[in-house]
Amino acid sequence: MPSIKSLRNYGKTVQTPRRPFEKERLDAELGLIGTYGLKNKREVWRTRLVLTKARKVARELLTLDEKDERRLFEGAALVRRLHRLGVLDESKTQLDYVLSLKTEDFLERRLQTRVWRMGMAKSAHHARVLIRQRHIRVRNQLVNVASYLVRVDSQKHIDYALTSPLGGGRPGRLRRKKDASENGGEDDEDQD
Repeated sequence: MPSIKSLRNYGKTVQTPRRPFEKERLDAELGLIGTYGLKNKREVWRTRLVLTKARKVARELLTLDEKDERRLFEGAALVRRLHRLGVLDESKTQLDYVLSLKTEDFLERRLQTRVWRMGMAKSAHHARVLIRQRHIRVRNQLVNVASYLVRVDSQKHIDYALTSPLGGGRPGRLRRKKDASENGGEDDEDQD
């Protein structure tokens, strides 16, 4: 039986800012939170860390020679992964474009933002509530994580869950109660 210590995950998911009270950064983060309906600044920092790691790999690969095998192989893999996520345009195939990415590019690919932009929710905050309450699915998989990064090929498969009242499933509690009162209590099937 392995010890608990060996099962721990040491990878950081969030990187806190070096200067905690820098006005410009605080205002920028607050703007992102409001625009994309995020829960707290940790979500901005987590997205920024993902971007930082991608840019760090690109910077390291750009220092190598253009014909270097590692640069060609890992560079193509990085760009292909960013294309698949939809963060980078298909026309941009060079490593230089990875350095010009912004946090907003990753925030646009979150499920919460995609649901809102598709018009399934009235606002980014409403989209977060729909996702959390299990009304949204991607392909056939129910997803209740607002920060789920939607791939380009999965984007057209975002829809209401089959079990959701919004997607044609069983009506909600209040709807059933209202229907029962309109029928005069005749409907024994919906009684809970």
